[in-house]
Amino acid sequence: MSVVVASAMPHLIAAPILLPLLSAALMLVVSGRRRSWLAGLNILTCLIGLAVSVGLLAWVAARDAPLAFGVYLPSNWPVPFGIVLVLDRLSALMLVLTAVVALPSLLFALARWERAGVRFHPLFQIQLMGLNGAFLTGDLFNLFVFFEVMLVASYGLLLHGSGRARVQASLHYIAVNLFASSLLLVGTAMLYGITGTLNLADMAAKLAQIPATDRGLLHTGVALLGVAFLAKAAVWPLNFWLVPAYAAASAPVAALFAVMTKVGFYAVVRVWTLFFPAAGSDHFFFGANAFVLLGLVTLAFGSIGVMASQRLERLVGFSLIVSTGTLFAAVGFGMPALSAGALYYLLGSTLTASAFYLLLELVERARLGGDEAALAHNPDEGAPFVVGPPVLVTSPAGDVNLDDAEQPLIGRAIPAAMVFLGLGFVVCALLTAGLPPLSTFVAKLVMLIAVLDPSGLGNESRSPSIGAWSLATLLIASGLASTIALVRLGVRYFWAPQARPTPRLRIAECMPIVLLLSACAALMVGAGPALRFTQAAADSLHRPALYIEAVLSARPVPAPAARAALP
Repeated sequence: MSVVVASAMPHLIAAPILLPLLSAALMLVVSGRRRSWLAGLNILTCLIGLAVSVGLLAWVAARDAPLAFGVYLPSNWPVPFGIVLVLDRLSALMLVLTAVVALPSLLFALARWERAGVRFHPLFQIQLMGLNGAFLTGDLFNLFVFFEVMLVASYGLLLHGSGRARVQASLHYIAVNLFASSLLLVGTAMLYGITGTLNLADMAAKLAQIPATDRGLLHTGVALLGVAFLAKAAVWPLNFWLVPAYAAASAPVAALFAVMTKVGFYAVVRVWTLFFPAAGSDHFFFGANAFVLLGLVTLAFGSIGVMASQRLERLVGFSLIVSTGTLFAAVGFGMPALSAGALYYLLGSTLTASAFYLLLELVERARLGGDEAALAHNPDEGAPFVVGPPVLVTSPAGDVNLDDAEQPLIGRAIPAAMVFLGLGFVVCALLTAGLPPLSTFVAKLVMLIAVLDPSGLGNESRSPSIGAWSLATLLIASGLASTIALVRLGVRYFWAPQARPTPRLRIAECMPIVLLLSACAALMVGAGPALRFTQAAADSLHRPALYIEAVLSARPVPAPAARAALP
């Protein structure tokens, strides 16, 4: 039985792409029927996708290098011809992260947001198809194709719910991404003209053979790719579109979009570590200093934006920019130990941002007046119900405390809905700021140890560089800035006296937040195994020869007649 399962696992590499594609096609067929059918099919697809992603991650994790790669040839053509899908620890990790974020986002949308427009469910699955395809593809052209699939679906999802703010933000979002896609296509064409191939592994193997006279053209093509990826990853100064777009999007869409900036980061890491490894290349990690510098500037810019934010949705958007800057600055050093901490940080920061986007929808609804503001999104929906009984606040000493209206505070009932919102806000704030003992703090601690450890720089007699000290300082400063900003907004949203009705929440809207925060808690409890996995992923990432060998050694499956003739 185990042999059958092991032989079937390589074929499952295509499942994260084919499953949402087939599901979206089926949704278009049954779109005229009851909405519950679409919702059920969407949930079932996400559950199967999550199970497949976890299975692929477990399969890759159980294999040791150089066998820790899965290469699938959908067209059954030899490399470098045809489509190639490649699964390693990093791509498997991104698949699981996407599936974990997608399911709670969908469950939250089913409470009311799916009714705010048409074609939500097919667009949701097409979005997942684009994300998964970008993580699995092994050639530049299909990376461009999956980027476009992902972006086309995101245009529709961003406009879901209509409204002037969404239309205005969408125009900027579409313009920036079309410009970045044009650069990506031009850069891909230039590299194809130089190397004669589009397969990433084959292209990386041929870079050493490029004559010195063509190196300038090579670097120009790669630089165009870099600008395109940096724009999609929201690196300064190409990140002006992110905060308005994500703030204007509906809560479940913004939660899913938290993964999208990580696609740009993944593309940069994948291409640059293959083309320009830190050692053994004449190019010596071309552009690494630029990544460190841009990452540090992005980290500083995001921290300032967090401090300046007066609304929660903008603060969460700037926190995504902070995480992007942290990731690029960390990977730019080319140190596996630092990259391992960055990958662990990627998981925690993405889950936190997704949970925060869902939570702030409920917080903003409560601040604006409870049921009436909630039903403004969808007047046809019934009234939501209170989550749980009130919680009584009593004083054992019998003290009498009065508020500004001379009303006693002791013994006053705190609605369970406010308890949930308050606790959820505190947990999200601690995760965003990276305070102990949560997963984002562990990630920052790992990165600080790695970047300030002289032995990790390859020379024990060498002290940390200015860039290393800058990254360490900004990591600490960004946490302080997030703490101050979140405390200020927390006081305004929860402690400031406001005459407002008791908020009412749906259990269907609270459970997705609980699921995402539970994933963050699991990441904290399982920090040891998770860091060992990210360390193995980082080691493999910085040893591109393993990836190149695995892809170039893949062979098509022989035809039945050819197999019968084999001895």
